[in-house]
Amino acid sequence: MSQRIRVGVMFGGRSGEHEVSLASAYSVMTHLDPARFDVVPIGIAKDGRWLAGGEAWPQLRADARIALGPSDADVPRGLLDETNAGALTRLPGGALETRPAAVLGQIDVVFPVLHGTNGEDGTMQGLLELADLPYVGPGVAASALAMDKVQSKRVLESAGIPQCDWREVRRCDLERDPERVLATCAEMGWPVFVKPANLGSSVGISKVHGPDELPAALALAARFDRRLIVEAGVPDAREIEVAVLGNDEPQASVAGEVVPCEEFYSYEAKYINPDSELMIPAPLSEAMAQRIGELAIAAYRALDLAGLSRVDFLVPRGTEEIYLNEVNTIPGFTPISMYPKLWAASGLSYDDLLARLVELAVERHRDKSRSATSI
Repeated sequence: MSQRIRVGVMFGGRSGEHEVSLASAYSVMTHLDPARFDVVPIGIAKDGRWLAGGEAWPQLRADARIALGPSDADVPRGLLDETNAGALTRLPGGALETRPAAVLGQIDVVFPVLHGTNGEDGTMQGLLELADLPYVGPGVAASALAMDKVQSKRVLESAGIPQCDWREVRRCDLERDPERVLATCAEMGWPVFVKPANLGSSVGISKVHGPDELPAALALAARFDRRLIVEAGVPDAREIEVAVLGNDEPQASVAGEVVPCEEFYSYEAKYINPDSELMIPAPLSEAMAQRIGELAIAAYRALDLAGLSRVDFLVPRGTEEIYLNEVNTIPGFTPISMYPKLWAASGLSYDDLLARLVELAVERHRDKSRSATSI
């Protein structure tokens, strides 16, 4: 990459993680080396409108419910300068052409910082594949699979990755026969965690201590998805996370431990309350740390991931047991997020990490372009 690369940073989106995406994108955009990269902000509003260049950041930021750092006036001018809007076509009257093809027309690489549905689940990756654009992160199938907690657990189970007990719950079954659903979930004992099958950032997740709390937890998760997952709680569990980076030869970072300020690592504990503690490296034996890294790589390969992912584990305190909790293909990139912190502790700075992710996107696109598309 001898010349400046034009990177389209996508953020916002139509998901419950819209605000988290803005926080992550702010950090990414302000740390991409301006000597190597031209940043083109591409925002997607909650109603599905596409914005780019000068309009994208301030309009979406105004709707955010979480702190995003300095005001717009303090954002580097390169992010807000109207000259960056060249990838959009202006229509009569000053309106913006909002077709995705127009937005993406002059981009070299796309950095999707779109957490959750319609961004992390393969939908945006499919659009970028059709546009034949390099993009950061896993492909269509891998993104969809990792996002779906039910399907990913089935694949990881077939690959021999240890996981805790779990049940799938469909919203239609919950509405049709709630007593049967409650009885099935109770078979695992207490506590359990109830989650939407296709969401992240702890949105819609509840820790259930007994049967009286289960109906409300299922109802909450069912607001966000038609399919839910109920997982058995791991007693006195430590939350261990590993950052994985790479395409065909992935590498694992040092392991880190999350000590949440609340009973579990909720949305508020992750993004709003600053009292959660990240211990990097995690206080683990050398053998345990190595085993967790190996399992992270094995899960990464089993799901056919690329670019980056964060792999989360649960470790019962005082034991040698390890359970894979979940895989995040577009992990948080806020200043307090675990993924960049893990790589910083492993010797790769935030700025260099972003540059490496862009390189991996180009590398993967080049390799995929070698495949025949006709016979």
